[in-house]
Amino acid sequence: MSLRGAIFLMAGLAVLAACEPLGNAGDRPETAREFPRAVRPVSDLGASEFSNEDDRDERQEAQKVMDLAEVAPGMTVADIGAGEGYYTVRLAERVGEGGRVLAQDIDREALDRLGRRVERQRLDNVSIKLGREDDPQLPADSFDRIFLVHMYHEVSEPYAFLWRLWPALAEGGEVVVVDTDRPTDQHGIPPLLLICEFKAVGFRLVEFIEKPDIRGYFARFERNRRLPEPAEIRPCALNR
Repeated sequence: MSLRGAIFLMAGLAVLAACEPLGNAGDRPETAREFPRAVRPVSDLGASEFSNEDDRDERQEAQKVMDLAEVAPGMTVADIGAGEGYYTVRLAERVGEGGRVLAQDIDREALDRLGRRVERQRLDNVSIKLGREDDPQLPADSFDRIFLVHMYHEVSEPYAFLWRLWPALAEGGEVVVVDTDRPTDQHGIPPLLLICEFKAVGFRLVEFIEKPDIRGYFARFERNRRLPEPAEIRPCALNR
């Protein structure tokens, strides 16, 4: 059996649909309350172990991920949770003058620093946008690839976030996730939980690869034909 097939089989055994967890809706953004609450903790923003760009380049992380994602010149891509711009600047080089990169983050200060970096490096094919914790704020039918690199475990409203990300993919577009197999409060997310949450919001797993050489795993998803209504979404929980 392929690794992808094994993951789907395991997901059916290890992940279950859960009821809306108890909690005060007032602690959530008003725009997220029609979606189920995540049945998992959330990491603090900014895992420092992935902040050293020299170390990441020594492992050829971005090169390997872009190759796996089949990023080509002329593509339009989004870097969600762009932070200081490690992937943003490398994606800009890969897609070239004929392509576009949208760098998004919810941290205004990080975006200010990234903006200065983009100006300093004269990356004319990069634009910057402030997002929200439950909404990446992306234009519809626009992106060939959307990258979520070591950040999905920081998303506090994954079902609202993914539901609003779904329409942003262009025809044939894919969401690319790089993360580590750890509990979500330890700067990672177990692959089974990742796959279940994406599936719940209308995505299909295309490929999953364990990648110790980039200190994590690589997954990519495409849209199913139908985006479910928020009330149809059932949250996922690991059956421990």
